[in-house]
Amino acid sequence: MNTKLHAVTDANGRPIKIFMTAGQVSDYTGAAALLSSLPEAEWPLADRGYDADWYREALQDKGIKPLIPGRKSRGKPIKYDRRRVATRYDRCPKVFRSALALAASVIFWL
Repeated sequence: MNTKLHAVTDANGRPIKIFMTAGQVSDYTGAAALLSSLPEAEWPLADRGYDADWYREALQDKGIKPLIPGRKSRGKPIKYDRRRVATRYDRCPKVFRSALALAASVIFWL
């Protein structure tokens, strides 16, 4: 069994709110749980697991431009700025440090 951490962070990657789900649970569950915790922002960093029309509309209602890549099964491709999408495969040192800080803070809270 594994788990997923869904997190809302500030611009520096510091956690504001964290929600944990079982690994087999859809990312939509985490998105819905954290939607009300989103701070004012221009755009989110999210992977294609968060690609849902309802989520995109909810972000736009909050004045946030969704820059989420579309799922491969999506009929009509979604346009997004590829340079701004962070994934778990990102090798950028700043992103890696942020992930370590998030993991350390979760361990500290447990």
